[in-house]
Amino acid sequence: MSYYFKSENSVLRDEQEDAQSRMKTDCWIFILLLLAIAIVPLIVGGHVENIVAPYITNIDLLNAGLKVDIFTHYKMIILLILTVVSLALLLMKVFFMNGEIRNSKINIFIIIFAISISISTILSPTVSIALWGQYNRSDGAISYICYLTLFFVAMNIEYPKNAIQYIMYSLYPFILVNFILITMNFSGYDAMNYKVVEKTMSLFLPSGATLEEGSSLLGTLNQWNFMSGMFAVLTIMYLAWAIIDTHMIRSFLNIGVAVITFAIMLMSVSTSGFLTIIVLIPFLIALLLKCKNSKKTIIALLVFLIINIPVFHMLADKNPRVWDESIGVLLKKNPYIKEQPVAIKSNEFKILLENKVYAAENHFELPELPERDVSAGSGRAYIWQKTIDLAMERPLFGFGLDTLMYHFPHYNIDARAGMWDENKIVDKPHSMYVGIFYGTGIVGTIGFAGIVILTVFAAMRVVIRRKQSMVAVLAVGWLAFLFQALFNDSLPGTSGVYWTLAGMMIGMTFINNDNEEKIDGRID
Repeated sequence: MSYYFKSENSVLRDEQEDAQSRMKTDCWIFILLLLAIAIVPLIVGGHVENIVAPYITNIDLLNAGLKVDIFTHYKMIILLILTVVSLALLLMKVFFMNGEIRNSKINIFIIIFAISISISTILSPTVSIALWGQYNRSDGAISYICYLTLFFVAMNIEYPKNAIQYIMYSLYPFILVNFILITMNFSGYDAMNYKVVEKTMSLFLPSGATLEEGSSLLGTLNQWNFMSGMFAVLTIMYLAWAIIDTHMIRSFLNIGVAVITFAIMLMSVSTSGFLTIIVLIPFLIALLLKCKNSKKTIIALLVFLIINIPVFHMLADKNPRVWDESIGVLLKKNPYIKEQPVAIKSNEFKILLENKVYAAENHFELPELPERDVSAGSGRAYIWQKTIDLAMERPLFGFGLDTLMYHFPHYNIDARAGMWDENKIVDKPHSMYVGIFYGTGIVGTIGFAGIVILTVFAAMRVVIRRKQSMVAVLAVGWLAFLFQALFNDSLPGTSGVYWTLAGMMIGMTFINNDNEEKIDGRID
């Protein structure tokens, strides 16, 4: 705490003591932010919750009762604790250590977004779900307030000299654990089949509760789409660090880490990750063009490409979908699929003929049904259209975050043409942007859009300018996250990480701008 002493008319402060206190507080906040980045996405564990559903139904996904989750509940709890403590420390710094909140237009949009989230939750037809989110997603209002708070806190602290290195090193355990888990799953040796892992997952379950039969552990995130998007972003970040870094050994070490994250993305068999890398390549080229040691960088990138050729071949040979969900976006013919002629047995042919003649002779006419098909983005286009139509019923403040499953028009016959099967239950919008518009309405979307636009401009300035080079690692990471979020939803294990990194990027940009102004003599 700071040292105070009184004069006759006022209370004076020891500025040197305040500065030391602020520095120590910022150090502790930085540690908490590192924990949010490194620990939260790693946490898994069984949790049982008694769900009170808003409707009476016999559909398993929509009905009430005890539900088990292993991926998000404890992530959200730890994220909430880290958020509260870090915010408390920031407020202590401001009120008791003569700290300051940085003046930025982003603050206005943070307030708009936070207020709209609160109002949308209060007005939601399903308030409790809008507050906490679905039991197996935990991405309601509380989580979004945590993301915004961590973003705001990260904007308003000072950072140590090697902060970027600490951030990137802190993600190594997350990458290693998920590489082991997804490699086992991809090879047919699911970690959940091992008693030690199963008992660990069930550690916090109440007596008598067990995990569902056939549960699998792809990684520490919920599903392959999230794994693909998350590790595509990490691939971009580690490649950016390898390009920028002047230390040769560390640069090649991070090329190796990028190879691992790229392999995890491929094994996640989801297109969103591959598209993210394709779109972010121009930004990596921009970093390459302005790096000092271009020869070293080009060699490092060639090593990355050469290593990934046999890695890709081995994975695609094991599962041809690896090609379909990556290069297959550009080249449709899959060389890893061995086509076999399909033979119809005589008895099957006889049945087909009999059925055809029977229908014709009796003039039996089936009702006209939409032909089965899948809309763009593996059915996402259909989901987005229906979700946006639904959101327009409550345009100002929406239905509340993470409540889509209880309001989406399920069992529509036109789902045959959009998702192949009209019996599928849609539990999420498959896009962070559509989810925010549905959940918080036009007002919330304005606040969110303001944050996105300002941070994107800041990130692009960092990448394009020759100064602030290390911050570019966070800048390309935020840009990559925002792109993959077009096709993926938000979750505590993904959004918590990247909102924090975005706040760090903005905070470091402020610091670097201040330093540049001092050097140039432009401080007023």
